[in-house]
Amino acid sequence: MNANSPPLVPAINSWLKSATEQLKTVGIASARLDAELILAHALQKDRTYLHAHSEDLLNDVDQEKADNQLARRLKYTPIAYIVGFKEFYGRRFSVTTDTLIPRPESEAIIDSLKNLVAGDLTPVDGTSLRLIDVGTGSGCLGITAKLEFPELMVTLADISPPALVVARTNAQRLHADVALLESDLLQSYHLQADVIIANLPYVDSAWEVSPDTIHEPSLALFADDGGLTLIHKLIDQAVSVLTPQGLLLLEADPRQHRLIIARASHQGFHIISKRDYCLALKRT
Repeated sequence: MNANSPPLVPAINSWLKSATEQLKTVGIASARLDAELILAHALQKDRTYLHAHSEDLLNDVDQEKADNQLARRLKYTPIAYIVGFKEFYGRRFSVTTDTLIPRPESEAIIDSLKNLVAGDLTPVDGTSLRLIDVGTGSGCLGITAKLEFPELMVTLADISPPALVVARTNAQRLHADVALLESDLLQSYHLQADVIIANLPYVDSAWEVSPDTIHEPSLALFADDGGLTLIHKLIDQAVSVLTPQGLLLLEADPRQHRLIIARASHQGFHIISKRDYCLALKRT
């Protein structure tokens, strides 16, 4: 090869093989999937394109994009932050480092909501039910609730203005007619709600977390008092915000459920369902 010749660029399958091996070396279990997601994002194609064009050569620009994104993943930057989105309940939500990445376990809140709203929450005066998503982050819970139940009047609340920007972007792109509110939990919410849903920070700083997690905003992850400070505060506030027989749906680690139920019981709630990470409480 002439010394002045440009360096050879790899084919798609060669790049994927090398990237997968590098990701495995740093202990990333989903190495092949992550490699495919990174390259598909760099090429602005879907993963099926990679399989159909595995022998195609990458151009210099696309290879540089893919290599730069791979370098970030090798430092445990979550894939969602690299590609800019995460799937939740069959829909794509934009995410940034200002928001927690939506997780599959949070879908249990939507499943519980479906069961309870369909069978146990019927407005008596013909008005729409009000739902507030507290600590909304990307808006995945509240927006999904609105899209699954268009008749709900939904408010997305968060203490973080940058997170609300992301939530607004998702609501607009998914055509969800919701209100947005900057609020420390329920402090600035001056209406009565029929349903409160919340995936608040509940990780104790002493718990072991994955290398990926350290890239997510600590404001959205960690809480004091064994991870329960904000959940307990929300339960206390919910007493004056929820309508009689209103619902409070919370996500928390199952290890925390006993203490949460005890706090809620003291405030006049009773447990009506418990599913994986989701607790459904009803005001008595």
